[in-house]
Amino acid sequence: MRNITLLLSLFSVLQCTAQSAFFTTADSVKIAYTDEGKGIAVLLIHGFINSGSSWDKTVLKKELLANGYRVIVPDLRGNGLSDKPQTKKGYAKDVEVHDMKALADYLKLKQYMAVGYSRGSIVLAKLLTVDKRIVKGVLGGMGIDFSDPNWERRKMFAAAFNGKTTPETQGAVDYARSIGADLRSLYLQQEYQPVTTKEELGTITAQTLIISGDLDTDNGDPGELQRAIPKSGLQIVKGDHNGTYKTEAFSRRIISFLE
Repeated sequence: MRNITLLLSLFSVLQCTAQSAFFTTADSVKIAYTDEGKGIAVLLIHGFINSGSSWDKTVLKKELLANGYRVIVPDLRGNGLSDKPQTKKGYAKDVEVHDMKALADYLKLKQYMAVGYSRGSIVLAKLLTVDKRIVKGVLGGMGIDFSDPNWERRKMFAAAFNGKTTPETQGAVDYARSIGADLRSLYLQQEYQPVTTKEELGTITAQTLIISGDLDTDNGDPGELQRAIPKSGLQIVKGDHNGTYKTEAFSRRIISFLE
């Protein structure tokens, strides 16, 4: 009986794990993604030192599928099962943004909604300025600071993953090493991170929700980000930067917004 129970549990886990598919970008980089459910498409974009699998056990992904959405989750280039270019050209000129647009093209999405968290919100902000198929967007775990091309925090983490750590950045580098992340790629992701200026944020036409944890202050003022984007709203829920996106409150506010 015990063996049967273990087998059933294993079968359940396997059934709940989405199979990754791949598409190839114009510069011959393979991007991994999962595509689950049917209905209105929602793209989930993960954060730094992470992959699409970070969404797997979240309340948000579970509730999106339960509410009849199609949930598409990529691994940004340099992360997860996607290719990890080692050259500057592989990350320059907002190529991650173009990857997401190309994925929507590849999947033949006429309209979709998108949720980013942390660095995923930075990628999504730029995507919102270039892909008018996005009817609603959610920028989670992010304040206004990424709109500055000379953002000191970005430069600090770029330097850290290029071998110049500080006490503030050493923990992130140690964690990246512990999970076998590609440090060269992480450096390039920071060095060539998309920048969406305040002027560009003002051109976003999609309905947008800014949502952040009440203890999440490292990336600037989310209220200022909300004020920079037309047709946007702001929600503050309990949580810090690393935990907010996993909470029920985060999911509940986003589901309500998307509906």
